[in-house]
Amino acid sequence: MLRKLYDWVLRLAAGRHATASLAAVSFAESSFFPVPPDVMLAPMVFARPEKAYFYAAVCSAASVAGGMAGYAIGYFLTPVGEAILRLTGNEGGLAEMKAWYDEFGVWVILAKGLTPIPFKLVTIASGVLQYAFLPFLIACVITRAGRFFIVAALIKRFGPAIQPVIERRLALFTVLFLVLLVGGVLALKFLH
Repeated sequence: MLRKLYDWVLRLAAGRHATASLAAVSFAESSFFPVPPDVMLAPMVFARPEKAYFYAAVCSAASVAGGMAGYAIGYFLTPVGEAILRLTGNEGGLAEMKAWYDEFGVWVILAKGLTPIPFKLVTIASGVLQYAFLPFLIACVITRAGRFFIVAALIKRFGPAIQPVIERRLALFTVLFLVLLVGGVLALKFLH
């Protein structure tokens, strides 16, 4: 199944509407959708490495726009934002996020935007907590552009050489990603 999904994403990445699809996934992931844009960004850079930074820019801009939508959901539609946080298993995380904002401020957004933690949790919680919008927006631009440009640069640099390894070991990379994701979440919990 992983192989079929990977092959489908590679075909989509080479398709006529790949850039628009990348923008849509990037926007949606920052506000309500569970799939990270890296799933599309990587194969698109594999398919067209000369457009790596263009794709990173599309990903970044759409992700920031989606982050503003997530913030608006939390700020203007607080019950909806709280429901989304509950559905993602982060209902109790709102008090924890408030404590983090009180202690670390904008660094919370900068740190969480680079991790595999779903960015929508940060954007919606920021709106619910009515965190100052301008620092939120600046942090979103920095962290999302940083993440996607780093991913694009690494894939552009090592992509063609690493693509056959990824294709042969897709299940292993998926398991490693999940271990890193869970490890990152646990590390954040234990650090605070």
